[in-house]
Amino acid sequence: MTVVDLFRTAAGLPEAWSSRVLGEVGTACVKVLRMDEMPVEEEAHGAAEALLVLDGRMELTVDGAEVSVGAGEMAVVPAGARHAVRAGSAGTLVIVEVREG
Repeated sequence: MTVVDLFRTAAGLPEAWSSRVLGEVGTACVKVLRMDEMPVEEEAHGAAEALLVLDGRMELTVDGAEVSVGAGEMAVVPAGARHAVRAGSAGTLVIVEVREG
C-alpha cells in the first residue's frame, strides 16, 4: 500500500494543468493536478469523470451550464458532455477517469 501526499505531489508538478497519475483502481485512473486560474479549452470524453476539488475552486461550463465546485466538493461530468474550465479556477484537483483507448 502506498500513501500519497496529494498537496505535495500537486505542488511539485512542473506546471499547472499538468496532471500526474497516482494509481489505478479497477479500470479507473486517479490523477492530481494544480489549477492556476487560467481557462482550459472545451473537451469531451467517452467516459464519465469525477472532479474532486481539494482546495480552491473550479469554475466549469458543462454542456452550456455554468457550475462552480468548491473545496471538498465533487462534480461528475457525464460521458460525452462538452466541458471547459473557466478562468479563475485555482487550487488542487483530483480527477478519477476511465482511460480511453
